[in-house]
Amino acid sequence: MTSLLTASFGCSSDVYHKISHDLKTTGYSINPLGIPNELAIALCEQLQNITDNQFNAAGIGRDDDFGKNDNIRNDEIYWISGNSQTGIQWLDWCNELKEHLNKHLLLGLFSFESHFAHYPPNAFYKRHVDAFQGEKNRILSIVLYLNCNWKKHDGGELVLYENKEDMNGVMVTPELGTLVVFLSEEFPHEVLPARTDRYSIAGWYRVNCSNENRVDPPN
Repeated sequence: MTSLLTASFGCSSDVYHKISHDLKTTGYSINPLGIPNELAIALCEQLQNITDNQFNAAGIGRDDDFGKNDNIRNDEIYWISGNSQTGIQWLDWCNELKEHLNKHLLLGLFSFESHFAHYPPNAFYKRHVDAFQGEKNRILSIVLYLNCNWKKHDGGELVLYENKEDMNGVMVTPELGTLVVFLSEEFPHEVLPARTDRYSIAGWYRVNCSNENRVDPPN
């Protein structure tokens, strides 16, 4: 059956298959023009409608461990919900990817969360992993870049390290539509400073960690 998203933006199955193959063989997947161009442009247009005071300074950790540290990261974020048509289309696309990966890789992905990220000039995010310490919650990370006419000298690359000992890493230029997916617990990464404003979406797929003391996903 053809989904409404596929009917609107064209087939993404080739990208889904490439991502699942890459995750199985290397644990990460880098895809220039990884989502339909119309959806990437729609997300850029939604960004233009978000006012500066709607972005919040990003922090590290979660719940009682949450805090802000400008020495580690100094970007700002805006969480994506289903309150707009473009937000719904993005979440639908990510849900279809989740279903594909659960079917082909048996990852047991359960929920998804994502936000727009704005890195002002010279902003950065030091080397880190996305999974919270002591808690197996984020299984798969996804990053989508939303920067038109990005030049090499603009900087702002994502550096994806293959392990804790890796000091070189794989460099990803944050060009419009480039999609990166990787195992959250396995790949340290960082965002290098850029010369100009840098925009992206960061998202995470989680497994169900519900137990007698907690219902997942948390509120």
